[in-house]
Amino acid sequence: MNAYPWRIAAFAFAVILLAPPALAQTTKPNPRGNGEGRLLLEKDVDRDAQDLTGVLTLRQVAAHILLHNPDLQVFQLEIRAREARALQEGLIPNPQVQAVVQDVLGSGRFSGASDSENQVLFTQWIELGGKRMKRETAANLNTELAEWDYETVRMNVLTDTAKAYADVLARQEALKLVRELEALSERLHTAVDERVKAGKVPPIDEVKAAVTLSTTRMQRLQAKNELQAARRRLAALWGRPLAAFDHLQGNLYGIQILPELDELAERLNRNPDLARWATEMIQRDAVIDLEESRAIPNLQLGVGARRVQESRDNTVMFQIQLPIQLFDRNQGAIAEARYRKSKAEAQQRAVEVRLQTVLSNHYARLVNAHTQVTSLKTQVLPGARMAFDAVQEGYRFGKFGYLEVIDSQRTWFEARKQYLNALAEYHSAVADVERLIGAPLNQKLGGAVPTAEEPQP
Repeated sequence: MNAYPWRIAAFAFAVILLAPPALAQTTKPNPRGNGEGRLLLEKDVDRDAQDLTGVLTLRQVAAHILLHNPDLQVFQLEIRAREARALQEGLIPNPQVQAVVQDVLGSGRFSGASDSENQVLFTQWIELGGKRMKRETAANLNTELAEWDYETVRMNVLTDTAKAYADVLARQEALKLVRELEALSERLHTAVDERVKAGKVPPIDEVKAAVTLSTTRMQRLQAKNELQAARRRLAALWGRPLAAFDHLQGNLYGIQILPELDELAERLNRNPDLARWATEMIQRDAVIDLEESRAIPNLQLGVGARRVQESRDNTVMFQIQLPIQLFDRNQGAIAEARYRKSKAEAQQRAVEVRLQTVLSNHYARLVNAHTQVTSLKTQVLPGARMAFDAVQEGYRFGKFGYLEVIDSQRTWFEARKQYLNALAEYHSAVADVERLIGAPLNQKLGGAVPTAEEPQP
């Protein structure tokens, strides 16, 4: 009989503990979940970047970099952290237990514990106004923003990869060009030496040929060092200070027919820097909704038991606590959330204008590089090659002097070097434009833009 009030208290506390989900209006499913599954089921990627060896393609390099780039790993961990925060925000507040013993260790008949009163009280905060659901929703949207930030960094890394890859390809071709020039200079030096010995040309021509050969060898060493530096820049993207691969494969000489600027501008909505703002606005609204819900006070319910030792009686206790929102109605936080949404709207407009301007600038670079590549390929290189071949042939028959040979040789190889530089600039501009539109340059809704394949000269 005496234990009956304690059973009532335990049953009432169980009802209170199970009540918060209904009272807090959290029955609405979260479209993204609480992130727990991803935290528990996703397997950790091996973070130790392995060296790439052999002959590589751009697809292999890009896939490896996406797995091992240090900047991407940072943002992956940030996403994990925000998922954990969203999980935390969805948890129910912990219950509390309070034990009170009074009328003991006093004087007179209260000097002992025979006339004491003992109380055990269980309390639970009930979040009203859907605070828990709204808090969890805002945290999940914050996780989505982290995923957009990851996508932005991923696009930046892929852009850097494409540009570094094209740079290595151009450096490889430049080294081949210098080696060809060195071999030509060696043959020319041998031919001049024979003509000097035969008395057909003055000895000074042999000195000039030797100087030209030495200069070419220094250019080869310089081109080799520049290639090594470009290889190290590419390897740094997957976290390695040195490059262990042998060679890169790629069509450096392929160029595309360029789409119009207006067409590219219409595809700017794929840019993650711009696309993220849709989620940003929803998240700002969720924060405003959350701050407004905090103006509604939370309810604390309690149930317990009380025993009076003097009479040996047991009683049940109930407690209700509701703060009076008299001064603090969370009005400052609500105003702050609204101002921050207005700030986000202004930032979105600024980003749109900035991306339009940046696209225009990169497109101008792309058009200039495309024009230069085309002009060099169709006009400059054929003329330089024709003059080079004619002078080389005429020199063997004594029609031209050594200076004409060196001049034609310099013109031909400088034009080819300029062509390689123009191709590298073209591919760099393509990477920047594709970064802005968030898709390949030749991708269209109705099909692909045709490409103009440029064979290696």
